Amino acid sequence: MRSGKPAHVFDRHAEWDALAAFACRTRPHAMLGIVSGRRRMGKTYLLRALVEQQGGFYFGATAATEAESLRQFAAALADHVGSPAPFAFATWDDAISFLFGLAAPRNSREPLLAVIDEFPYLAKTAPELPSIIQREVDRFQVEESRMRLLLCGSAMSVMGGLLASTAPLRGRAQLELVVRPFGYRSAADFWEVADVPALAARLHAVVGGTPAYRRQFLGDDVPSRLEEFDGWICSTVLSPFSPLFREARYLLAEEADIRDTSLYHSVLAAVAQGNSTRGGIAGYIGRKSVDISHPLHVLEDSHLLAREADIFRAGKSVYRVTEPLINFYEVVMRPAWARLESGQAREVWAHSAERFAAQVVGPHFETVCREYILGPGRALLRSALGEVGSGVVTDPVARRQTQIDVAVVEPGAGGRKQAVHLLGEVKWGTVMGLSHLERLARAREVLTARGMDTSRCQLACFSGAGFSDSLRSEVAREAGDGDDVLLIGLDELYGGPFRAAPIDRASGTERARDT
Repeated sequence: MRSGKPAHVFDRHAEWDALAAFACRTRPHAMLGIVSGRRRMGKTYLLRALVEQQGGFYFGATAATEAESLRQFAAALADHVGSPAPFAFATWDDAISFLFGLAAPRNSREPLLAVIDEFPYLAKTAPELPSIIQREVDRFQVEESRMRLLLCGSAMSVMGGLLASTAPLRGRAQLELVVRPFGYRSAADFWEVADVPALAARLHAVVGGTPAYRRQFLGDDVPSRLEEFDGWICSTVLSPFSPLFREARYLLAEEADIRDTSLYHSVLAAVAQGNSTRGGIAGYIGRKSVDISHPLHVLEDSHLLAREADIFRAGKSVYRVTEPLINFYEVVMRPAWARLESGQAREVWAHSAERFAAQVVGPHFETVCREYILGPGRALLRSALGEVGSGVVTDPVARRQTQIDVAVVEPGAGGRKQAVHLLGEVKWGTVMGLSHLERLARAREVLTARGMDTSRCQLACFSGAGFSDSLRSEVAREAGDGDDVLLIGLDELYGGPFRAAPIDRASGTERARDT
């Protein structure tokens, strides 16, 4: 069976390889896979391409009654097997039994790929479906079967619950795949702006890596120069005539477990405005901390909010809005919604520059820098990659706290100390200078005093606005203590893994770039 990714499927190499391996595996028993991801990520596009290549069965559920869904499923099965007459199933028990029967050895010599897309629609009106599928999967772990069944859905809380705790399908799946947004580099390639990093960074801070926004929503209306960005955002995201205008609201409303959308928007607004701790969120929306546990958990399960542990302080954590368009909506659009609806996009945008830089692009840029260190930037590190995160270093002598935006910490084990491999600070609109490097160096001293191994710790300045001549000169001049200082700008973030050209402080020269 063929498994190579079709040329029309952009990126998604790892996802395709996992799906193709699942579909083509020759194991003589039934296999189950769960594919999830928020809407607009291209799950259906990916699965349809796989089904077309493998000659499998695809059924896309819709919001319908149980009886109508059953009829639609029967019609799709009849079409798949080439039956001139439609099938008729009295129950889902009959329908699923028939589907698995198609993969019996007498009917299929090759693995049979079957995809049920938007599965949560079916499970809502027929909650017995997971149990029925469990029975068939268990049956064909004993009997021979070529079934390769993929259940796919966009309701993240529902899909996550299929394999959780005491759920019927727990322990039955051989594949659990989450289709995520494109990474920032792939997104730049997809939007064809990788050669303009300043534009790519701003664009990603607004629309993220969601594939559908470029073609289905905007019809390939893409800015090609940084000078076009302001006009583009006013005519698309901020225009009441654009599909993207209300998209952030729809993303929240589509989640199955979200009822009171006003409460959830308030929680997201609190985080977007910089209130990233549980106490800060509670204070912003006027609730007690214990009263916001449920909405926080729902937003996390929906992949709209992420809780990130402080890498230096046990038990401390902050929340981050994971969907850029929602963050942009809460910061820029929601406070001026009435004006935007009346067509005042240019006026609203003209007065939003400071908030956009501080509360949208700035925090998003920090996330991009951590993604860089997790990916291509790992080649710059001298030590094995540990946990990548952020945190606060408390200086007991100076009685101040230093925010570390990018850190790499390797846990201690077997009597070995916890090791810090990288300390980094990120600035979007600030030219970084000596004070930023000195702050990082002091944080390293504090961590050394706490008993952490910093002997191979590198310092990194990430800037969207560049670096002062004095900082560059200092990095080149202080070349005697064997440590590297990395200066990483937009060109490096969107270029090759060695383009940062760190200074080798043993020789005072730049390392050769890998081409």
